[in-house]
Amino acid sequence: MSLHASTEVSNRSTSTSAAALAPYGWDAGWQDAFRPYAGRGLVPGRVIRVDRGQCDVVTPDGTVRADTAFVVPRDPVKVICTGDWAALDPEGASPRYVREYLPRRTAFVRSGSSERSDGQVLAANIDRAMVAVSLAAELDLARIERFTALAWESGAEPVVVLTKADLVPDAATLGHLVSDVERTAPGVTVLAASSADGTGLERLAALVGSGTTVLLGQSGAGKSTLANTLIGEEAMEVQAVRDMDGKGRHTTTTRNLLTLPGGGALIDTPGLRGVGLWDAGTGVERVFAEIEEYARQCRFQDCAHDSEPGCAVLAALDTGELPVRRLESYRKLQRENQRIVAKTDARLRQEIRRAWRIKGAEGRAAADAKRGRIR
Repeated sequence: MSLHASTEVSNRSTSTSAAALAPYGWDAGWQDAFRPYAGRGLVPGRVIRVDRGQCDVVTPDGTVRADTAFVVPRDPVKVICTGDWAALDPEGASPRYVREYLPRRTAFVRSGSSERSDGQVLAANIDRAMVAVSLAAELDLARIERFTALAWESGAEPVVVLTKADLVPDAATLGHLVSDVERTAPGVTVLAASSADGTGLERLAALVGSGTTVLLGQSGAGKSTLANTLIGEEAMEVQAVRDMDGKGRHTTTTRNLLTLPGGGALIDTPGLRGVGLWDAGTGVERVFAEIEEYARQCRFQDCAHDSEPGCAVLAALDTGELPVRRLESYRKLQRENQRIVAKTDARLRQEIRRAWRIKGAEGRAAADAKRGRIR
């Protein structure tokens, strides 16, 4: 084949890929990133589901089943995930394998449930992390702070959706609930929605009408119902929640990527019982932006906001500008994140131990001084 003919075939292949994969988020950036793999004869595709060592990948030729044996790294965070863009064997290969996946732009990662505290990636290459919170139960503001910290850290735009808004018929009360969450998650879009009466759905559909959105939340938060409403069909199975506590069973058991009729793609996820932080220091700072601002006004740069003189954080606490709950939640998430990071950072572990020794020595010295035994 001549160089000219080869170029024409390559251009046709590129054009076909772009047209077929555009609804799933394929763009010029992904096309450029894929060129080295195209030169090896591999085919592009987006992973729409992963389970039991295999995955469903949408390609220019349709959705195919592929084995992931060649993309099983030691680091769990680097395991192929729903939302990844993959390079896989061309049509005709049997079995068909995912050979590589393209470097991720964003990824939502939480701490896994294992004793080793490995990270677990829930969705890759997302533009929006949408946290569903049911209004059928009392708002858990601490959990919202935790979710949004991870969302900010993922690199995606956080959004909080207060589902089942039809259960709060009083507009003023609903407005207060939205305001409470806005104060809890500064800078985050917060909206109330109901699949039952249509509240907020038009605005929600416009919000997710471009890019890729991952839908997160506890079981019973109404994620699958919301997904079905946005998709316009019963794509996800829905189960009733328990009357006693408003919690649901895990309707969604895998993470599935689906296209939306108005544009954009949606990744629905199983209900999350736990959302442990995973190296989310920047995310925590974004969630507690007002505390970070107070901290910059402290007399000492290394102020721990405990009992130091000239602490602007404690001053805001005294005046009531800063709620006690917010500071306690901030401290809790900082400690948790520090423990997670320390497990993989030897220098940080040493710094933490040194700080503990210094604090312990200061405490003993204070106790001795109180008893009149000054050394």
